[in-house]
Amino acid sequence: MNDGIKVVSILGEDYSIKAPDGEDNTLLKAVTLLKASLATTKQKYPTLIGDKLLVLAALNLCAEQIDMQQRHQQELDRYQEQVSATVDVIAKAIGQP
Repeated sequence: MNDGIKVVSILGEDYSIKAPDGEDNTLLKAVTLLKASLATTKQKYPTLIGDKLLVLAALNLCAEQIDMQQRHQQELDRYQEQVSATVDVIAKAIGQP
């Protein structure tokens, strides 16, 4: 029995990673995303190898995550403003201050 341990290969190195129950698919998607980021980074910086390539790819993924979080927060703020405006209109329509 492997107790949820998956072996994944990244940059020619095998890593044994234990995925929580039901998270195998998430782990495989994360590995696929990392490999895609590594390939893109390698295309942009063909002389990078090993840890330097891995770190730059990881930093690129982190930057994308931060950008998505910021855009998500802006959307949430915009929706909150729309909801507040709608509540104000409804309150005025029913005569509440």
